[in-house]
Amino acid sequence: MGKGMRTVAQTAVLMAILTLISKLLGFVREMVLAGFFGASYVVDSYVMAQSIPNIIFAGILGAVATAYMPIFSREIELKGEEAGNLYTSQVINILLIISVIACLIGLLFSDQIVGIFASGFTGKTAELTSFFVKITFTYILFTSVNGILENYLRYKNTFLPQIIIGYSQNLIVIATIIISAYYSYYLLVFGLVAAYIIRLSLMGRLSLRKGFRYIPGMKGLGDTGKKIAVLALPVFIGSSVSQINQFVDKTLASGLQEGSVSALNYGNLLVGMITGLTVTIITTIIYPKMTQAAALEDTKTVGMLLSKGVNIILMIAIPFTLGIAVFSQPVVQIVYERGAFDPAATSLTNSAFLCYGLGLIFLSLNTHIVQAFYSQKNMRTPVYCGIIGVIVNVTLNLILVRFMAHAGLALATSIAAGVNTCLLMYLFSRRYRGIQVVESWKKIGRIALAAAVSVGCAWGVYAGLMAAVWMPRMVYLGFAVLAAGMVYLALLKAFRVDELEMLRGILRR
Repeated sequence: MGKGMRTVAQTAVLMAILTLISKLLGFVREMVLAGFFGASYVVDSYVMAQSIPNIIFAGILGAVATAYMPIFSREIELKGEEAGNLYTSQVINILLIISVIACLIGLLFSDQIVGIFASGFTGKTAELTSFFVKITFTYILFTSVNGILENYLRYKNTFLPQIIIGYSQNLIVIATIIISAYYSYYLLVFGLVAAYIIRLSLMGRLSLRKGFRYIPGMKGLGDTGKKIAVLALPVFIGSSVSQINQFVDKTLASGLQEGSVSALNYGNLLVGMITGLTVTIITTIIYPKMTQAAALEDTKTVGMLLSKGVNIILMIAIPFTLGIAVFSQPVVQIVYERGAFDPAATSLTNSAFLCYGLGLIFLSLNTHIVQAFYSQKNMRTPVYCGIIGVIVNVTLNLILVRFMAHAGLALATSIAAGVNTCLLMYLFSRRYRGIQVVESWKKIGRIALAAAVSVGCAWGVYAGLMAAVWMPRMVYLGFAVLAAGMVYLALLKAFRVDELEMLRGILRR
């Protein structure tokens, strides 16, 4: 295994650890907010005021940040560092213009915005939300620039400091919540703005250390805007397609028994936690390297990154998928079942988690293959595949919801993800014949067999311990996971899956 891929794996492990700490800090932040303000109209206003700018602008800003990378790669690799800095500066200037307009809209029309997005709010709740919205719209100025700088740093092979910088953001928000509880809840929203300002300041300093130099001026903004728009528009449409899927799922679930919407949300959160701490980190690291290789027309490296990425993702996703199929109920019980979350809620959430989990492999591969298309500046094909996926999802929703209730909605999502993955792989292989998507189907078969045997052993350990001795359910599951991990590693070594060398390198480090 090459040094580059070992570095990817080692960075991924550190990112997973640091991201886990970040998520724990976010959980503490929510606990502190709940502890001081409970389930009050203040919290309703605070949460809604944060959500509204994200609903309106997150898709646009995310699309621009995604489209930025392939063009930046070409500029810096073919024309040099100065051209890369100029292009980055122009994109930042465009986003600042958009952000200033957004800020003015938020300041002038906050009442109308709240009336549209939170029509159920009245009286002091609506009034407080309107005040908060005036402030939250201002942090678009900082988040828009942050998104570009984060991608710039990823291209420079810098991944860990951004996560650590996020700690300061959470700590500032936590401190502000505590101060607001003793002085005035109006201060809550200013803590958010202060946190984003500090984050941008630290990200700016880090970018400067990595070679970025901001170039002011309006010259060339039109051309840059057109280049970005051509790539960003399909990405934005693609993200909107995903939102449509979620909207349809929630709309149909709202007509089912009480708790169905919550069960889908809780099940999806568990799957999101798994991918967020594993696969998402891998794809975040690989994408900048892939765009760099594509800019240099190095198809061999693009193919290596794509196929090795597929193998690594499957090494992670297959055992997790099988693990969810076997252990979904105890996992839901351990994570959620306490207080008002009773066995009935566990049953609802378990079925949703199980059906979402069946699509984990496809959801994981989708992200990686879509980024491979993006590295080739092909933003349209993933959109077409996504639209077909939506059609499949909505059709299956209407069929399966009659027989499986909310679990049918989750299963439809997983099946649609599978269709999307197959289309993406087929079209990429057909369009870019010189780039290998799958290195070896036999290797994937060996990975799947190793995962199946290890999860089977885990179930034997779990059932045997439960029959032999009483222990907390978490301990049973812990021993089962440990057994599965040992068997899995041993089988991968026996099957000569060369990606295992990366794991050994990590352990040596």
